[in-house]
Order: sequence, then structure tokens, then C-alpha cells
Amino acid sequence: MISRRRVLAALALAPLAARAQVEVPDRAWDGKDVMWVPTPDDLVDRMLAMARVGPDDFVIDLGSGDGRIAIAAARRFGARALGIEFEPELVEIARREAAKAGVAARVRFAQGDFFEADFSQATVLTLYLLTSINLKLRPKILALAPGTRVVSHAFGMGDWLPDATARVGNHEALLWIVPARVGGAWRLPLPGGEGELRLAQQHQRVSGTARFAGRESALRGELDGERIRIELADGRGVRQSLSGRVEGAAMRGRAAAGEWRAERLGP
Repeated sequence: MISRRRVLAALALAPLAARAQVEVPDRAWDGKDVMWVPTPDDLVDRMLAMARVGPDDFVIDLGSGDGRIAIAAARRFGARALGIEFEPELVEIARREAAKAGVAARVRFAQGDFFEADFSQATVLTLYLLTSINLKLRPKILALAPGTRVVSHAFGMGDWLPDATARVGNHEALLWIVPARVGGAWRLPLPGGEGELRLAQQHQRVSGTARFAGRESALRGELDGERIRIELADGRGVRQSLSGRVEGAAMRGRAAAGEWRAERLGP
């Protein structure tokens, strides 16, 4: 196996035109915040398939190493992709691999610190970091557009539980869908009268109370990006299952009794 020392020595001594011959590393590579370790190709495919990557997606890989995830997103799934990597030598290797794979027009690599990088335009975010680093990044990740898919090799997000997991051999992939933000008070007219919802949100889990005609009861719900489902009792005491979408300061959808719409009253 090629060592990092050999790669660094080759890059330092070789002229620019000859650097394209440097081999892709196949073992750990020391980095600023985390050691880069190659993700197996079959797990790369599973991660991207879990995230339902397609031609309309913009995949951003944090700590992109030799570029294999970003390149696979473009070559096998037709997406645009960006890899952000701190180590300049790995960035150079990734650019050469993208050109060799014929996807340089759809994939680019930027040298930089992923803590400082702007990845707000991602529709899919891929990670192979550490749980401690994921937690530091989590506020920025949760601020991404609802519905953004986040897929990690091996490491979790603390109390933000994954929406799905998969195993390939001894490796695990974890998927999260960035949820819409619904915490606060909402006005909701339903058969039996107008009500008020008080929603508390723990990532994709929703709880709280529904108050109709002076009667208050507990509710529960869940989010899948912008999609929401809430179970509650209306003003007649009839249990309702509301399914719909969050649209900024409004939610709308259909229930057994017909269409429904809720409007945000405050945080």
C-alpha cells in the first residue's frame, strides 16, 4: 500500500505535469481535524442511493479526501458535486481523478476548512468525520433547507436520530432528512371549531397540545423534511390524522374530513 510519506515526497519533488502520475492513497491520511480514511466503493454507492441522489442534486462532501464520493455522485448518479478538503495534496489527487473519470465539468474540489465553508446550497451532504465533529457542524446542518439529505459513514449526530440506516459488510451508513422548523403556536380550523396548536420539536419528532373549544389534549407528529403528519383530537373529540407540507408560516394538506390549513401564530 502507498504511504502518505511517499505521496508527499512525490508531490514535492515532481514537476506539475508529472504529478498526475501520483497514486491514489488507499490508507489513512492525517488531517487537520480528522484522519481521512477511504470509504469503500460499495458503501459510497449505498450512501448515495440512500440519499436518492439524482441529476437535479448538488452533493457536497465535507472532508472529501481523494474525491471518490463526489466523483461517484457525478459519474454514477448524474449529480453536480463539490468536495471540500483541507489537505492540498488530496485536493490535487481528487481533481486528477475527476478528470480521469470524465466528470470534471460537474465536479469541483475546493481546498479549505469545512468548519468555515459555506455548504448551504447542498441538496445532499455527505460525511465521514467523527461524532464530535458532526455535533459541531450540526447547527449549520439543521439550518439547511428542509428536505436536504445528510448521509454519514459510521458516525452519528447525537440525539438527532437517523431516519434510516444501512449496512454494507462491517460498515454502516446513516441518513437524516433535515426537518422543517415547526416549533411554536399555530391556528388550525377543523370541523368542530377553530383550534390552536402548541408544537414542540425535537428534530424530526413533534409533540405538544391541541386546544379546541376549551378542551386541551396531547398531540404527536413527525417530520420528513417539509412533510408533516400530526395526530390530534379536534373540537368534537374525534381523532384526526393530518398529513401535509410545511410552507414557511403555513402548513396545509388533507385529512379524512377534507383539506386543512394551519397558520403560524408565533415562535
